[in-house]
Amino acid sequence: MIYLDHAATSPMPPAVLEALPELCRTAWGNAGGTYAAGRAAKQVLDDARSELSGMLGASPDEIYFTSGGTESDNWAIQGMCRAVPDKRHIITTQIEHHAVLNTCRALEREGYRVTCLPVEVDGTVNPQAVEDAIEADTAVISVQMANNEIGTIEKIDEIAAVGNAHGIPVHTDAVQAAGQVTIDLKALPVTLLSISGHKFGAPKGIGALYIRRGTRIEPFMNGGEQERAQRAGTENVIGARLMALALAKYRRGDFDRMRALRDGFMERITDRYPDVVVNGNRTRRLPGNIHLSIPGINRNALLMQLDMAGIAASAGSACTAGIVEPSHVIKAIGGDTEAAALRLTLGHENTEAEMDEVYSQLCRILDRRKGQ
Repeated sequence: MIYLDHAATSPMPPAVLEALPELCRTAWGNAGGTYAAGRAAKQVLDDARSELSGMLGASPDEIYFTSGGTESDNWAIQGMCRAVPDKRHIITTQIEHHAVLNTCRALEREGYRVTCLPVEVDGTVNPQAVEDAIEADTAVISVQMANNEIGTIEKIDEIAAVGNAHGIPVHTDAVQAAGQVTIDLKALPVTLLSISGHKFGAPKGIGALYIRRGTRIEPFMNGGEQERAQRAGTENVIGARLMALALAKYRRGDFDRMRALRDGFMERITDRYPDVVVNGNRTRRLPGNIHLSIPGINRNALLMQLDMAGIAASAGSACTAGIVEPSHVIKAIGGDTEAAALRLTLGHENTEAEMDEVYSQLCRILDRRKGQ
């Protein structure tokens, strides 16, 4: 199988898989326990927090482990709103992941007002539009670092600067960006940042929320005193350690090679089929993201034929798989909602030979579409 759906999830690399058995033997204890097994688990958790924070340019006490990106996004937005009950306005964009959009919709049902900003044709959010949308009672601004469907990397540094200038916390969903985009929270002035381990080779069920020191936020999970009384629930010690290992491994990958494979594929396919459209910004783009709109073929039929050829691909977000309505992202950028969307997302293990095979198989399918 040629696996090209890394935006949905990435396989665990050997370094992560090899660490798992030993962690299961030595870090199985409850990190809240005062006995030897508990202390051992707590040390592993502390080490993971320290390593992860170092890679993100944060302090260990600014990293809170969660179950993944969806929880982190929910906590960031709901927690900030609950912390300032007199502020009832939220700013986000039309192309956010549903973990953000549906959280905002839930808050709308509680009486919050939500401004969903439009985007440029390439999926770029205009920082000036963010500033223009600010109201006296804006509680939080939430703009993703990179889009999970079309791969556009946002000007989050400029957007964060806008929020800071107005004293408004800025959250960024960095689930797709982590491991592929340099994140230095010493230089990037966001207030909150969400990541999810399985996007860069950790197991599913582990994520983190960065909360800048001094930020006033309400807990999202109620229960025990874990995570400095901010996130209740027994910590996923093994997952946290594997997430730190996976991020360390993934961020050392050859991104220049990934970009070359990405750009070569997009150029070849659009040269041969001028009606095929590349969605998203061509340069401010995740290194492994290829997103195409292909007219004249059914999306599900296309994916099925690729699957039969041994190629794992998707139309967009895995969270919307099975939904027949057009992508909200393609709608927002004014794309062709009748065309089949095809998302190919590369990992470091993908090779030039594999991309040649994908190109060949896709051409075979598209030539049949045209009756050639």
